Amino acid sequence: MKTLWWQTVGTGNCHLVLLHGWGLNAEVWHCVSEELASHFTLHLVDLPGFGRSHGYQAMSLDEMAQHVLDAAPQNAIWLGWSLGGLVASQIALTHPERVQALVTVASSPCFSARDAWPGIKPDVLAGFQQQLSEDFQRTVERFLALQTMGTETARQDARTLKNTVLSLPMPDVEVLNGGLEILKTVDLREPLATLALPHLRIYGYLDGLVPRKVVPLLDTLWPQSESHVVAKAAHAPFISHPAEFCSALIALSQRLN
Repeated sequence: MKTLWWQTVGTGNCHLVLLHGWGLNAEVWHCVSEELASHFTLHLVDLPGFGRSHGYQAMSLDEMAQHVLDAAPQNAIWLGWSLGGLVASQIALTHPERVQALVTVASSPCFSARDAWPGIKPDVLAGFQQQLSEDFQRTVERFLALQTMGTETARQDARTLKNTVLSLPMPDVEVLNGGLEILKTVDLREPLATLALPHLRIYGYLDGLVPRKVVPLLDTLWPQSESHVVAKAAHAPFISHPAEFCSALIALSQRLN
């Protein structure tokens, strides 16, 4: 039986849906959820097949987005981190009437490096897919370690991510492979260029998975969107710099009202 885990906290006028990244679950928002719940009605969700959302197989980006949207409030700010950023973006593209604003965090419309586009080398993602079947837990831990490299609190941040994964049952290898396939193949650069919604992009200057070279390229490609770079953060700015992260979201909601 398919069960999508969803929790709503807070009583703010503005609804905010938070979508986590690959391999993780909604517990990753623990360090910011209390602060955000004092400003928003906060919706925490485990993506299909991850965390407490059971009974799902690997799925396409469109399928994943639809499953999440079916459980969501009629109108909300959609925030997605990393892989979650692609899910939130897909929802904004297919159901803009349900999206008050789109926020992507340490996310790229195209995670794979291609031509003159900076990103993760396809063979690195393919390597992770192969390693998943050989040493499942170690592969996930390696991917998490990549997300915090370079920050002043790298060890502590990596421990936070690891504890988040280990606090709940691990996703099936098939689901993890499906997520990597989305990261490897999806390219939303052109579709998002015509998005007519408020769009805030938050990055970590030290991010090794979404290189900062992406920021000016998207500033040019999507002039209607706004970028915010957290100077000493890597791939998880809400963990290393929670106050700056929350401030950016609260400021966005004030501009929308």
